[in-house]
Amino acid sequence: MDPEVVAKLMLRRSRDEGVAALTSREREVLECLAQGRSNAGIAEALFITEKAVAKHIGNIFPKLGLLPDDADNRRVLAVLAYLER
Repeated sequence: MDPEVVAKLMLRRSRDEGVAALTSREREVLECLAQGRSNAGIAEALFITEKAVAKHIGNIFPKLGLLPDDADNRRVLAVLAYLER
């Protein structure tokens, strides 16, 4: 099998497992991200502070295997992982 295909399959599997590992609040935050909400919009919708939203998003990225990378938008990749579940 092509190594690139295997790598993509493994990344998708880790993201699927990552979504399952999210707390209920993290899933709510991710759902709001998928709706296109900003941090302020998420905070308002969930009745939490923007600081709490940032903390939840900061916890979501590593659980989905999304490391900081200048070439990628982790918010978009997190939403894609959420939609692919």
